[in-house]
Amino acid sequence: MGKELIFELLESIPYLKIKAVVRNTLPIAHPKLEQIVIKDFNNLKDLASHLTSDVFFCCIGTTIKKAGSQEAFKKVDLDLPVKIAAIAESIHVPNLIIVSSIGANAHASNFYLRTKGEMEQKVQEVYHGNLKFVQPSFLIGHRVEFRFGEKIANVVMRVFGIFMFGPLAKYKGIHSIDVARSMIRLSESSKEKIFVKSDELHKLAGEKKRQKAPMFPRI
Repeated sequence: MGKELIFELLESIPYLKIKAVVRNTLPIAHPKLEQIVIKDFNNLKDLASHLTSDVFFCCIGTTIKKAGSQEAFKKVDLDLPVKIAAIAESIHVPNLIIVSSIGANAHASNFYLRTKGEMEQKVQEVYHGNLKFVQPSFLIGHRVEFRFGEKIANVVMRVFGIFMFGPLAKYKGIHSIDVARSMIRLSESSKEKIFVKSDELHKLAGEKKRQKAPMFPRI
């Protein structure tokens, strides 16, 4: 999703400069793009003076399988977004948009949803600007890293998504590019709503869709 967001920002006229903080250099070259490579995200605070911006977008996340343990997962999906929010607060970044999850709840019995809910709570404690949490349902789209379970779920969500309407609409799968588009749309809105669920993301993405073909191939 982070890569999709960068592509969308590069094609968005109001954005004159994009700074991407990444672990590895992305295969993207553009005069508007500056890539800041940092291997250890625990040292993010050292970059604060280089990150002055109008908007922070946070797409960071992992899986328990990739992280290796629940504790390691929390360091990525909970601790890092909170650190990013604290940096945004310290350098007075006026807008912060963070990817969370549908069903996020600090009191949930499900570990993943509980972690996302705790993250949302702690971010609100440290950041006081125009904050938005996007809460997508299952993400549909290409992923460089192969995950068999997600491939199966991808097919299932595409087939049964047409039957999800009304109260079930917020659980309908959403393309990562649509989440990216909705995040940009939200960055242009005032502080009215902090939590934006998947069905609302679909609508926002529709408002943001370009009338022309993309300038860059999705790789």
